Amino acid sequence: MTETIRLGLIGDNIGKSLSPRLHGLAAAQNGHEVVYDRLMPAERGTDFDTLFDAVAASGYRGVNVTYPYKERAAARVRIDDPLVRAIGAVNTVLFEESGARGFNTDYSGFIAAYRRVRGKARPGQVLLIGAGGVGRAIAFALVALGLSDIRIADRDRQRAEALADALQAVRPGLAAQTGDDAAALAAGAAGFVNGTPVGMVGHDGTPLARAAMRGGEWAFDAVYTPVETQFLKDAAAEGMQVISGYELFVGQGVDAWRLFTGLPVDEDRLRAALGDASQSERQK
Repeated sequence: MTETIRLGLIGDNIGKSLSPRLHGLAAAQNGHEVVYDRLMPAERGTDFDTLFDAVAASGYRGVNVTYPYKERAAARVRIDDPLVRAIGAVNTVLFEESGARGFNTDYSGFIAAYRRVRGKARPGQVLLIGAGGVGRAIAFALVALGLSDIRIADRDRQRAEALADALQAVRPGLAAQTGDDAAALAAGAAGFVNGTPVGMVGHDGTPLARAAMRGGEWAFDAVYTPVETQFLKDAAAEGMQVISGYELFVGQGVDAWRLFTGLPVDEDRLRAALGDASQSERQK
């Protein structure tokens, strides 16, 4: 008899998330079944905290958390890893008898995505747009990848400054600039990172004009629905290496599955079963 594992995703605008499929395929590799629910507070007429409490009491093994709740989730869980405490955001929560524990697989997922495309190349000077949950995880991952100079743009200037302070606490000597205008911080950057929902289905557009990206070497977009955002199309047109949000999606999902279950997953088989998301987006 197969075991059914109950998981979910808490977030807004997640109707097209591939997370249910990813975790279902990982479960099938291990002879299990999974129920993976999309949990949208607004759709259920409630707020994040009320929904989180209900899920915690409803037999879920764990949940993923996405925009805009990662920082709020961090305040609701025990975080054992000091690095994740420094990030201040969690995207993976395990419900245990002792309470809820929080993890951040965006951090590890981004490192895997970056290395898959750029190998051992250092990030260079990076412009990060968005200092929220995913932006914070990516910023700490960039430090681990050898970042020495970062510019952080966020409409909330205080949030950008708080992230800069947190990064400098773990990497003394890190050069950091902050502001609320991404274009004003773009000149000379080697890497461009979109950590906002701009470009996602339902949030059309791009967080940075193509002209501001000229001279860059690489770009990453945390958005993966669609895979080919305008931000990445513009970066590719400027001759830059592009890292899609789909790569982060797979990386964080594989790491979350292992945390949820302790079970292995064959990532090559998983990718093949998920299909070539980039190609499918091109065909739409």
